[in-house]
Amino acid sequence: MAKMTLEALIEKVDDIPAFPQTVINIMALLKEPRSAAVDIEREVMKDQGLTTKLLKMANSAFYSGRRQIKTVADATVLLGFDTVQTLVLASTVGKVMEKELKGYSYERNALWRQSQISAIMARTIAKKAKYANPDIAYTAGLLKDVGKVILDEYVHESYQEILTKISNEVMPYVAAEEEILGFNHGQVGARIVEKWNLASELVDAIEFHHKPFQSIDNIELVSIVHISDGLVMMMGIHEGIDTLGHEFFTDAVKILNLDEADLNQIMKDVEKIVSEEQIFI
Repeated sequence: MAKMTLEALIEKVDDIPAFPQTVINIMALLKEPRSAAVDIEREVMKDQGLTTKLLKMANSAFYSGRRQIKTVADATVLLGFDTVQTLVLASTVGKVMEKELKGYSYERNALWRQSQISAIMARTIAKKAKYANPDIAYTAGLLKDVGKVILDEYVHESYQEILTKISNEVMPYVAAEEEILGFNHGQVGARIVEKWNLASELVDAIEFHHKPFQSIDNIELVSIVHISDGLVMMMGIHEGIDTLGHEFFTDAVKILNLDEADLNQIMKDVEKIVSEEQIFI
């Protein structure tokens, strides 16, 4: 199969559904420094499904503990604008990421559930490493594999060719993607996030989450997402075919001043969190 051109990639990115007007309005408010929680509440409450998800997340043990959150404004204050932005994005993106991806051997909902666990893992790592913005780490973890949705049909068509290349040349799945298709899913995902006008550090984290040391400006965030991806795989959660030949760079752990004991504790913490179904969007 011939490699895709950038023009073809952009055309496929257009297949990602546009955000509803309510989502566009909320995103604009979240970027406005003068916006207050009540402004966000007013707009969020126009979408019953989003309101329910926001309150559900705010009342999960992951965020609130024993305090009951009853209003969208209180939920916004508790979660912070970055997390609310992630939830708003997820309300649209989740519909795309829930589908079955035959090219990656993901059953329906598997990628979306794995992405949410990766997001929780990334936020937990960020807090452990004292990273300045754990919420953006959560967003990066959630969206890191969105490119798989676009590449899936191409991967499905080249399934056997990719497996043969991995086996014969002993290379990571992401490298086989790149050689056979012209792009890997991280590069495609970065292009999507860029198209959505999200923060440049998110673009970086998604593009380089399999190759953390290619990032120049956001090595800590990229390392967090890389480690979260690896730890989720180590936990055996919804392993797709792309786990074959997966590379885990231990130097990324050193970048964050973490050690093996820290990683074990992080996995235990996340396992406890994900046992509570309420944390899933």
